[in-house]
Amino acid sequence: MAMEVRTERRNATLVAEVEGRIDGIAASELEDAMKSAISDEDTAVIVDLEGVSYISSAGLRAILLVAKDLWKRDAKFSLCSLAKPIHEVFDIAGFHKIIKIHDTKAEALTETGG
Repeated sequence: MAMEVRTERRNATLVAEVEGRIDGIAASELEDAMKSAISDEDTAVIVDLEGVSYISSAGLRAILLVAKDLWKRDAKFSLCSLAKPIHEVFDIAGFHKIIKIHDTKAEALTETGG
């Protein structure tokens, strides 16, 4: 299955739902899709990874680059709904120390006010 990104706005929070595999090719597509979806008015971005079955190191890098762009302008960035194998990849990479990871989308929206 090819990767898909769907976005919606909840107040000043952009929620991006990602599905499929985030491999080397899809990673750059994810980064481009996120950067074009994020507006200057967004104060928070939540990436819902519930539908992601695989993420490569390139996918991790793409997520980190999007997060860094947001942090530069004091916007919040978080992930939610990671399947256990995907969560383990983020833990092993140490991303859980720098990126907020929520168990559910509702929890992430509560924190961002979305």
